[in-house]
Amino acid sequence: MNRYPLWKNILVVVTLLLGLIYTLPNFFGEMPAVQISSARATVKVDASTLQKVEEVLSQNKISSSGTTLDSSSIKVRFADTDTQLKAKDLLQNSLGNSYVVALNLISSSPTWLSRLGALPMYLGLDLRGGVHFLLEVDMKAALVKTMERYTGDIRTALREKKIAYAGITRQPDQTIVVKFRDAETRGQAVNELLKTMQDLVLKETEESGEFKIIASMNPMAQKRTQEFALQQNITTLRNRVNELGVAEPIIQQQGVDRIVVQLPGVQDTAKAKEILGRTATLEIRMVDEEHDINAALQGQIPFGTELYTERKGMPLLVKKQVILTGEYISDSAPGFDQRTSEPVVHISLDGRGARIFRDATRENVGKRMAILLIEKGQAEVITAPVIREEIGGGRVQISGSMTTQEANDVSLLLRAGALAAPMEIIEERTVGPSMGAENIAKGFNSNIYGFIAIVLFMVMYYRFFGLISTIALSANVLFLVALLSLLQATLTLPGMAAIALTVGMAIDSNVLINERIREELRNGTSPQAAIFAGYERAFDTILDSNITTFIAGVALFWLGSGPVRGFAVVLCLGILTSIFSAVVVSRSLVNLTYGNKARLENVSI
Repeated sequence: MNRYPLWKNILVVVTLLLGLIYTLPNFFGEMPAVQISSARATVKVDASTLQKVEEVLSQNKISSSGTTLDSSSIKVRFADTDTQLKAKDLLQNSLGNSYVVALNLISSSPTWLSRLGALPMYLGLDLRGGVHFLLEVDMKAALVKTMERYTGDIRTALREKKIAYAGITRQPDQTIVVKFRDAETRGQAVNELLKTMQDLVLKETEESGEFKIIASMNPMAQKRTQEFALQQNITTLRNRVNELGVAEPIIQQQGVDRIVVQLPGVQDTAKAKEILGRTATLEIRMVDEEHDINAALQGQIPFGTELYTERKGMPLLVKKQVILTGEYISDSAPGFDQRTSEPVVHISLDGRGARIFRDATRENVGKRMAILLIEKGQAEVITAPVIREEIGGGRVQISGSMTTQEANDVSLLLRAGALAAPMEIIEERTVGPSMGAENIAKGFNSNIYGFIAIVLFMVMYYRFFGLISTIALSANVLFLVALLSLLQATLTLPGMAAIALTVGMAIDSNVLINERIREELRNGTSPQAAIFAGYERAFDTILDSNITTFIAGVALFWLGSGPVRGFAVVLCLGILTSIFSAVVVSRSLVNLTYGNKARLENVSI
């Protein structure tokens, strides 16, 4: 009656063992570390970089607690923060501006746990320390940029339809004035522009014999432009931080024009700003083949050109006039050339960009076109191919002796793109690791004290069954922490509050089971039958009560944001683990204790 099949007992043992393994990394804490990542897409962090880092540390007699090399960065652990700060300065001076050397905190758990995929939970800013930024997006600049684009679009549309105009100017009040010599031509222009630019409001005026169209954006289009600018900036920041160096970021909208950026574990505010500013864009210009390159190398650079060096080391004169910029890129992806099989980057241009690129290649067949990657204010010529024929369709391929990783990095930077509008940091603060440690201690103590109080009550009131209930409760906490670690969830103070709440709620299931068993015993049922009935009949009540709480947790996750969602995640996971531990784990222990006794006279409850 009260015996589990062997497979169920094995399941309980295996889950407890897995729970222990995936919980262990959280008990090893963190160590101060220095993180070295690439400052430019075309600079790699590889084994040679690691060797150079180790040589610098060795020459300066700085001992580390271990180094790790992953796909995008090198992390060097140190025993204390003093050594960390000293190593950071030395490495930055030795490696130069091609690398970002930032302070960080990383787990000190053993390597064998990491190989099993057992990693500690991410800790939020309030627990781990780090940097917090509040950025404000310049919405006026976003509208200015959009109106500049419309100015070019209007000029292109009128030229394509061969509609003559006397001039196009953008006014400070964010309107565009288009002048015509007669009313008939103006009417043709209005009809054409209304077909292709529905977001513009066109007003016809006549002044001093000049026929004008005054174009402005309608209110809905302005609002949509501002929302797009905010979301594009958020996406850009998230791509930069997520994919090129800083882990566990929180990047979210606040209000209509502000963005919150939190980087837990990063203590270097200056480097954090540098990482946030790591956006790149593309510029396509024509190569200046008319002037002498040797004279330029001696300092006689012609007006309107700039001197660069190709990736192969060859000097190159490039005209300053930009034909196409990265804002016209709709997508980019790494790939391979079908003929040479070398790594390349495939770029897709939007409609306007495709037209501009088609016209530029048609007019410059036989000439060289330079493709520049601008990152952190520095431009680098990726490639400078000869234009063989007109290129249409909006598909461009960039090649230039790149490795697969470099092609991936360049495409990533181009996908991230430039910011849609300028941003200003209006608030910044650093949360020290000591404050985070104090918050962890407070949260940990509150959970421990609550757990001890529950254990004392359960053991005194339910005796041996109370002890089994507390073991099941311990298993519940073990499973919950293991799940959070396995999912690499970010734990904050609200999350710790949710764990405390889960501990308090989880014992309710055991109370229901124990009270049901006592009730069956009072009604004269045999101990074995009472245990069986207690678990079987209490299950429906346990399920109903937990489902209602789970629905509330889902609603919090769906409607909430930030810390509220973190609270909801921990709450929902805690409900699932509490049902398993209260029903399966505790019953397994009871079955092992009482299930083999044929004549059971009484139970300690």
